[in-house]
Amino acid sequence: MPLPARIPASYTRTAKVLHWLVALFILTNLVIGLRMERFPGYSHKSPEWNGILFWHGSIGAVVLWLAIARIIWRTGHRPPPLPLPGSIPPWQAWIAHGVHALLYLAMLALPLSGYAHRVAGNHPVSFFGLWSWPDLLAPNESLRVLFGSIHVDLALALGGLLILHVGAVLKHLLINRDGVAKRML
Repeated sequence: MPLPARIPASYTRTAKVLHWLVALFILTNLVIGLRMERFPGYSHKSPEWNGILFWHGSIGAVVLWLAIARIIWRTGHRPPPLPLPGSIPPWQAWIAHGVHALLYLAMLALPLSGYAHRVAGNHPVSFFGLWSWPDLLAPNESLRVLFGSIHVDLALALGGLLILHVGAVLKHLLINRDGVAKRML
């Protein structure tokens, strides 16, 4: 009986493209969001701040739609098996699944909370200037503050989840060298 191949099965090309596009847009938006919070010398009503907000919100919408596309794609395409079955302890697999589930949740909830924050503050939400999203909430200062707080908290949580995710990737690449991370490269 031949030995099983040690070359890991790979994710589909579509899964990889969606993964890396989402990663690019999330990292871009995290940097923009942090920059917005520390934008020196400009008030929240300045044209410069609003310009940054325009890009931040539009990119957030792209993240939302790409996350939905990833979820739809994933429902019809199982992930590749681990290169060496049983090579990951069950508790690590459980944590990995949990982190991935929370990442997906954050990819959905973060843009939606940003949208709700803006709409509750009676501000139009544009998609790269092509159109404005409908106002599904009435202006409400209490909701604006609540969704703004939720948005910031979710961004911090997403940052923590990304640190865990990248740490696990580095562990599999540099320490375990088990081919797990290479499935998405």
